[in-house]
Amino acid sequence: MKLDMLTALFVFMLATFLGLDIIRRVSRLLHTPLMSLTNAISAVTVVGAILLAGEGHDRLSTILGSLAVFASTTNLVSGFLITDRMLRMFKKKESK
Repeated sequence: MKLDMLTALFVFMLATFLGLDIIRRVSRLLHTPLMSLTNAISAVTVVGAILLAGEGHDRLSTILGSLAVFASTTNLVSGFLITDRMLRMFKKKESK
């Protein structure tokens, strides 16, 4: 099934607004588990971007795939760093 440009744009906009609304309603206590889930989704995105960049159909798909690899990897690494920092806040401090 091939989507025309208008349908693809509509789906993208709907997913964006729905995602923003869902994320906005998440409790602060669930932020760390949500970040972990987002990291898992970013890992899948990195794999898809690598596949897109490596196919080499044309120059545009290679450039867009490479940009997607960079953006997804940046999101993945920063998400893990933020999650690690938040989890360290909840650990008990060792007394000497």
